[in-house]
Amino acid sequence: MRTDTVIYPGTFDPITNGHVDLVERASRLFDKVVLAIAYSEKKTPLFSLEQRVELCTASLTHLDNVEVVGFSNLLIDFARSKGARCVLRGLRAVADFEYEFQLANMNRAMYPDFESIFLTPSEHLSYISSSLVREIAALNGDISPFVPEPVNTAVRERYPRNT
Repeated sequence: MRTDTVIYPGTFDPITNGHVDLVERASRLFDKVVLAIAYSEKKTPLFSLEQRVELCTASLTHLDNVEVVGFSNLLIDFARSKGARCVLRGLRAVADFEYEFQLANMNRAMYPDFESIFLTPSEHLSYISSSLVREIAALNGDISPFVPEPVNTAVRERYPRNT
């Protein structure tokens, strides 16, 4: 059975150009990409779930087959609700693989028909992470090369430059 919808989950706090790169590439491989923004009690996000949905939506307006939604349940249950049997995960470095491998196997144990697809970001984006973007912004660094413009503006409002 062909999978026409892929779920790309994450906290996206904030979405980076690396995330956008993966969504763009996935949008060419699948009929529909659902960017699933996790409400995470474990983390204290910079932006609320609603703000992250807005920022991701604004950053992906150029793609007509992408849906941006928040979720707070098990990924496999969310995927079923969207009719998806496939999840997209990004791998930036070898260090990401062990955790992602464990997640993929756990998801498959709970939902045997559920598959994980791994993509690596374009080489020039492979070092970007949301946590590094937040850290650079907090220290008054320029994050504009690493994030879409709506995110740059929103993060700058959170961390006004000290002059």
